[in-house]
Amino acid sequence: MELIKTLLEQSPLMALFLAIAVGYALGEINLKGFSLGVGAVLFVGLGIGAFAPKSVPPAILGSLGLVMFLYGIGIQYGKQFFAGLAGSAGRKYNLLAFIGILAALGVAWLAMSVLHIRTAYVAGLFSGAMTNTPALQAAIELAKSNDPAVGYSVAYPFGIIVSILGIYLAALVMKPRIEAPPKTTLELVELIVRNPEVIGKRLEEVENMLPAKIEVVVVRRQHMNRIASPDLVLEAGDSVLVVGDKPESVNTAKELLGEAGTQTLLHDRENFEYIRVYASKRNIVGARLSDMKMPDAPCRIMNIRRGDAHIVPEPDLILEFGDLIGVLAELKHAPEIRAHFGDSIKGTTEFSYISIGIGMVLGVILGLIPIPVPGLGKVTLGIAAGPLIMSLILGKLGRTGGLVWTMPVTANITLRNFGLTVFLAQVGISSGNSLMASIGDVGIVFLCTAALMILVTVLTIILIGHKIMKIPFDDLLGVIAGAVGNPAILAYAVKTVPTDRPEIDYAMIFPGAMILKVIIVQLMMTL
Repeated sequence: MELIKTLLEQSPLMALFLAIAVGYALGEINLKGFSLGVGAVLFVGLGIGAFAPKSVPPAILGSLGLVMFLYGIGIQYGKQFFAGLAGSAGRKYNLLAFIGILAALGVAWLAMSVLHIRTAYVAGLFSGAMTNTPALQAAIELAKSNDPAVGYSVAYPFGIIVSILGIYLAALVMKPRIEAPPKTTLELVELIVRNPEVIGKRLEEVENMLPAKIEVVVVRRQHMNRIASPDLVLEAGDSVLVVGDKPESVNTAKELLGEAGTQTLLHDRENFEYIRVYASKRNIVGARLSDMKMPDAPCRIMNIRRGDAHIVPEPDLILEFGDLIGVLAELKHAPEIRAHFGDSIKGTTEFSYISIGIGMVLGVILGLIPIPVPGLGKVTLGIAAGPLIMSLILGKLGRTGGLVWTMPVTANITLRNFGLTVFLAQVGISSGNSLMASIGDVGIVFLCTAALMILVTVLTIILIGHKIMKIPFDDLLGVIAGAVGNPAILAYAVKTVPTDRPEIDYAMIFPGAMILKVIIVQLMMTL
């Protein structure tokens, strides 16, 4: 054992990757529906840190991993974040998270007034239970000692363990029925033009009369198929191939145009072929379809596949790296079309290092800007919230001039999952020794106070959210993860439900919750 300890302490990187490997292996163990998932990396790290105290990897690795994780979340969900925040649901979810945090503050007040625990220790316990490093930094500065760090090291693991257990037990008791969102597919149908209202009109005018996300891609006239163009004038008896994202939209198109056809268009490929190409050229990616220059060859974009989703090619749609584009064109024009879009499969895994570098720099700078708070002085967003807020803004923009901020879904998931595991491993190893020492020094009172703080927070969110606000279960998990703030909780929440709502809600709640926790700690220490 001494040999292993020496090896780990001489090579902190070995300890880091050992925590990742063993943590993932343990995280896959399922006990009656409960498994830790990626969160097990943290607990293995705690064990390694307690066993080999000098094996701590550089702190910059943990910070880098956290920034990578949060940046990927923001870039992917920027548009949904701002759309949700503008709605009543976003404001309701943030209010619920704030109520949960204030419940933890109530436990902190009891610890000071009833148990007579020193304020500096309680501030650390609150920061640790809420897994908020900027709050700890604020407490240390005001205490002018490391006393808050003692409380933080005791409470931090409880903030994660109790939250994960709370989510598990809530799912066990509530037995929510959450159906995975259906994979988006496209409806293809051939229609025959019979309606006098559209006969003699240009196709561009007719498409404006159709429901959203409905496109006419091919027209068959006199037994000849042709790629639909905006200037084409519809005639009685024309067969048109319509593509849409919903059966009801296609039915509306049928009522407008005329009647169902014989589906000949779907089988006759004499004058066109369906060609699939990857979007990988920089002048294509980040451009709206309406602004994008199309190849000189006659063609029509029929379908765009992004990750597992099929998307109808609307004019305002912005292409992203790795999009798989379905194009209707004559087969002889396939080389020209492939060259136009790039068609490199590497585009599904690559992103602009210039964009991600600039984006992260802007995020770190935003995190360093002091924000004046009346009566408290100045606070900063820190290394976590700064990059997250900036990436949310950039994710919504999509592109600024020649800089494309978005990245392929596959590359995004890889980036943030790797960042998350590195962060959890580094934090776990660095906290293991201090946790063991702190438990021996402070005893059962600190442990119970820390556990109660996070337990009250989780229960408050679940009970109020479920019983009073009637919030769906997958959204509740996102609120818990955002209120507490640790990525391990989010990872477990995502594994628990088959939707992406926890990630969207986490991004919507985390920044405001983090700022509130910093303000609470400063108030606690000042007053």
